[in-house]
Amino acid sequence: MKGDKGIGRQRDKVRKATRSLLTSSPFLLVSLVPLTFLLLFYFYPLTSILALSFASDGHLDLTALEKLVQTPHYLRTLWFTLWQALVSTLLTVGLALPGAYVFARFEFPGKSLVQALTTIPFVLPTIVVAMAFNALLGPRGLFNTALMALLELDRPPLDLQYTLSIILLAHVFYNYTLVLRIVSTYWANLDPRLAEAARMLGASRWRAFREVTLPLLTPAVGAAALLTFIFCFTSFGVILILGGPRFATLEVEIYRQTINYFNLPLAATLSVFQIIFTFALMAAYTRLQARTALPLELRSRRSTQHRPRNWRERLLVGANVGLMLALLVTPLGALAARSFTTESGLTLDFYRSLFHNPRESAFYVPPGAAALNSLGFALATTVLAVTLGLMAVSTLAQRKETRFLGKTGVLRRLLDPILMLPLGTSAGTLGLGYIVALDEPPLDLRASPLLVVLAHTLVALPFVVRSVMPALHAISPRLREAASLLGASPWRVWREIDLSIVARAVLVGAVFAFTISMGEFGATNMIARPERPTLPVAIYRYLGRPGALNYGQALAMATLLMLACAVGFLAIEGLRVGEIGEF
Repeated sequence: MKGDKGIGRQRDKVRKATRSLLTSSPFLLVSLVPLTFLLLFYFYPLTSILALSFASDGHLDLTALEKLVQTPHYLRTLWFTLWQALVSTLLTVGLALPGAYVFARFEFPGKSLVQALTTIPFVLPTIVVAMAFNALLGPRGLFNTALMALLELDRPPLDLQYTLSIILLAHVFYNYTLVLRIVSTYWANLDPRLAEAARMLGASRWRAFREVTLPLLTPAVGAAALLTFIFCFTSFGVILILGGPRFATLEVEIYRQTINYFNLPLAATLSVFQIIFTFALMAAYTRLQARTALPLELRSRRSTQHRPRNWRERLLVGANVGLMLALLVTPLGALAARSFTTESGLTLDFYRSLFHNPRESAFYVPPGAAALNSLGFALATTVLAVTLGLMAVSTLAQRKETRFLGKTGVLRRLLDPILMLPLGTSAGTLGLGYIVALDEPPLDLRASPLLVVLAHTLVALPFVVRSVMPALHAISPRLREAASLLGASPWRVWREIDLSIVARAVLVGAVFAFTISMGEFGATNMIARPERPTLPVAIYRYLGRPGALNYGQALAMATLLMLACAVGFLAIEGLRVGEIGEF
């Protein structure tokens, strides 16, 4: 007994020493580094946008706001942004829920491969998604080309260019897997006996779903729908390329006012409206996401999933898998196929010309050099995002009773939602904020390539944090206490216990950061120097030039970017530990 009391007192001493360490200056310094980064490169640019909108001359000026409210064009833009996002969300959720049920309740051959293939679109750059739908459904797309040859027509029979239909299709394509993954993961662990009990009491299959299963799924469906709405609300590349001059969201209008007209006050006012909407949506998403973590009677997937047992279940699984592959894989296949074809047949000319810069070209660098720029930015972003992410999760993973910055742990409670804010902020707004704010010493970064890295890091940081934090939370505190009792220093405990256990999750976050940086387009298109374009920016430039060669080069670059993102995501799936990670 005395020995047990001695061990207990020793553990108390270790805990007190750990808490003392956490309140020391080095730990607080590490904790404050991510916050300082966000203050300088997130909140300061957004504050500058507010100042430019309503106090450009040092005093309150609502001229830009009055112009925004009184001009029908901007009101139509705001209305279109809202309702196209709503329609896109409803279509995506409606199409994805049956697929989520199939993935949650059935096991079938090739399920892991299908899940990986259907998740690739989520990590694709929006400009690649737009190119894929052009390659499939555009005037020169594979679908129209096949119909013209089959029906012997002189013009494309299906004209979806610059229509709302192709925008909605692209949004469903881009966000389908988001709903599928969030809802099916939650649904797979719900106890099916609840619905079975309702059926035994006389409820129909539809009534059991409506009154038993659906209420339990509501937090997951709501969180997925809100996140989808946010992505559609801030849509940029899809609208810019597929919508053309006919359609514009707030994001596209911010870009046009900044780049085409250099009307920064009006662009800033539009950004303020967008910030208010996205922040409100992110607050609602955070609350719904927290509700998905409430304790329920969850079951192992081995007990909730089974192979299809009759023809109805086989038809349900086959129809949904066929829809997923047709919706999500066909456009990507069309993009790759179009990059190898011309009117005369198969060719590799588009790929051979990527590293060639003819004298008559209006570009500063050839496409190959743009790819190297993207690679350099992505590597730098990965290092910075992972470093800041590890600092942040080291703070967030502390137990609730840990006391730092006061007994209530203010820093830990504030840091988590603050780190998620960039996820709900449009890339175009970030780009505009950098143009407005980072133009004077000591933060005059307008001509620096570091500006692109900072913007990419802000976009990637939430993904790194959400990849690593669940793994760090899963570590038993007793492991750290045992190491401390054996004489290990706090640094050694972190290095040999925490870091070794979460290493694979860190790699997942690193690949996320790399892939996101490779495909980021919205902010990069506004802040990248003309002589240092990234691959997505180069694709957009080539699309804006006439000529079959320029279009073919854009197809080839988009295909290579698609392959890079696909390889990155497959690496994420291989490194992921079970279902750990929010994305």
